[in-house]
Amino acid sequence: MTAPALPVPGPIEEYLLDTLAARGGCLAVLVDPDRSSTEEIGAIAAEASEAGADLILVGSSLMLGDGFEPAVTAARAGGDLPVVIFPGGTPQVTGKADALLFLTLLSGRNPEYLIGQHVAAAPRIHSLGIETIPTAYLLVESGPITSVQYMSMTQPLPRSKPDLAVAHALAARYLGLRFIYLDSGSGAAMQVPEEMIAAVAESARLPLLVGGGIREPAAARARIEAGASVIVVGSALEGQREAGLLAELADAAHSRGSGQSV
Repeated sequence: MTAPALPVPGPIEEYLLDTLAARGGCLAVLVDPDRSSTEEIGAIAAEASEAGADLILVGSSLMLGDGFEPAVTAARAGGDLPVVIFPGGTPQVTGKADALLFLTLLSGRNPEYLIGQHVAAAPRIHSLGIETIPTAYLLVESGPITSVQYMSMTQPLPRSKPDLAVAHALAARYLGLRFIYLDSGSGAAMQVPEEMIAAVAESARLPLLVGGGIREPAAARARIEAGASVIVVGSALEGQREAGLLAELADAAHSRGSGQSV
């Protein structure tokens, strides 16, 4: 009898790993359909491609309207970067994207975001044939309550306790998840601490996405040097911003040096 095929990294995951090996880090641009029109999303995607970013993430904690799929389509049409869903829930599953972060909110204890939403979404993901990237999502304390904290009804990890983040990251590794996402939330007042990033990167030895409140190249570079693999920026690119900021953020994310392991 032929053994059943096991899940293996798909082309987008392989692209990320190859880019990390070649550039020493990645910049992912997060667009939120609740905050930006499809025209704005297309323009951001085009700018991201031109500036040297590596990935477009599309997602929303709430999703007030029915514009999620048009937002994904606009992101793909606007540039030539892979477009990956950063889902806030089951309705944010569409075959228009290149891949989907299959997130498990391990920092919380709400069963809906540990397994409930996953079971609901899995048949649709399977029927659409979307590439999934198994990712542990760890929400980190950042000051005032963020949208994701409110919507998920979960308590973030204390920013002063990197050992708790390490324990959750190790659990993610032993569960077979392949990426870790440390997030302080969209528009966060405080960023994920460098000490926590370093501790998680050293212990878990998995590619590490870091986002929330990163608005300056210096902050992006500091987190890459601490051990982040992918810097995620979103709110910093909404509305009016300094010319060239996205290119500077991309340069900072790629500053760790070619060939360094993740």
